[in-house]
Amino acid sequence: MDPGLAVVASSCAFLLLGSYSIFFSAFLPLTGISVLDALALDTHYKYLAVLLIPTTTYFVIANWVGWQYYQNS
Repeated sequence: MDPGLAVVASSCAFLLLGSYSIFFSAFLPLTGISVLDALALDTHYKYLAVLLIPTTTYFVIANWVGWQYYQNS
């Protein structure tokens, strides 16, 4: 499998999983899939996984830019 296609596919899967766990689980009935039902019934930690990825990405990029400024000064 092409690495670019794998990144796009995993990004779409994460978007669908995050959208279901945060937005759509409140309006839809339980699915019968244990992982999705656990996310739907959880009231706290379902937001952690979805918000951890952009927060971690921001800090990685900010640290990399800071390191580049430090090296080139």
